[in-house]
Amino acid sequence: MPRRTLKDCRIWVFDLDNTLYPPSVRLFDQIEARMTAYVMRALSVDEARADYLRRHYWQKHGTTLAGLMAEHGIDPDPYLHQVHDICMGGLSPDPTLARAIAALPGRKIVYTNGSAPYARRVIAALGLEGLFDAVYGIENAGYHPKPARQAFETIFAQDGLQPQGAVMFEDDPRNLAVPHAMGMHTVHIAPNPSPAPHIRFHSPALLPFLAQLAP
Repeated sequence: MPRRTLKDCRIWVFDLDNTLYPPSVRLFDQIEARMTAYVMRALSVDEARADYLRRHYWQKHGTTLAGLMAEHGIDPDPYLHQVHDICMGGLSPDPTLARAIAALPGRKIVYTNGSAPYARRVIAALGLEGLFDAVYGIENAGYHPKPARQAFETIFAQDGLQPQGAVMFEDDPRNLAVPHAMGMHTVHIAPNPSPAPHIRFHSPALLPFLAQLAP
């Protein structure tokens, strides 16, 4: 039972996209379209090739940005600004989720492979402002992406976070392997479970899982 297992946890780490809000919002579709457009311009390739590279770099390097930096020397800051310049109209305040997060004891942070300014916009659109003690983006990890261990170690060192016994919520199962190895409880938030030894719990959405933790 999650409540029994996590009753003493005082550190809660949340991914952003498709974790704090459901994939059905399709907010990330806008980002993917802007990523493809950026790759087209930066590498002078057609849309089909750009879309292939976007997905290929995500699979190989953890993020499209990491692949562009490693293989093409792309400057990350203009990329992050342009791909995250999207409409938040699909999001709306979620008071029930806000109450569930507020009820968690201890420190709560957001850590995303997106940028921190983008993360704050999403948090505001969801009505979750003031609930998190810190918000970290990929720039805070020196542009090293999850699932790389170096990324987690960099963020956790900045935060002073001790991973042993902390909780990590993520929609991408790849990004839970290192937290599990570091001693964190791992929660996979996705419509379909991913059978993997590094995943402790699965929930189709964040709110139903948090509801199980309520006294």
